[in-house]
Amino acid sequence: MTPLLSITEMAARTGLSADTLRYYEREGLIAPPPRTNGRRRYSERDESWIRLVARLRNTGMPIARLRRYAELARAGEATTGERRELLLGHRQAVAARIAALQDDLKAIDDKIETYERFERRTP
Repeated sequence: MTPLLSITEMAARTGLSADTLRYYEREGLIAPPPRTNGRRRYSERDESWIRLVARLRNTGMPIARLRRYAELARAGEATTGERRELLLGHRQAVAARIAALQDDLKAIDDKIETYERFERRTP
């Protein structure tokens, strides 16, 4: 059996702070882990879920939508279609943000190129 991790160990493994893990728990994004002697004890399965939640947050998924996704996941297999639809919608939003960032990056590159041309002409 894989050893259970403390909140400090889970924070170190996921790159999240212990405060963030507690916040995710309060918001219903992660299920409260079992406790041993009053201390949270996380499993590898918890770690996998926490990493997914962190990725979804990093890509801008709002807390309310993430909470809904977590609720659906806890409800089981009958909700896979709704979860897939939720993720498809989020994927579209992420793809749109990436496209906008690519446009922004091109504008920056164009400006850099303009300055470089100017500097080549200036003695």
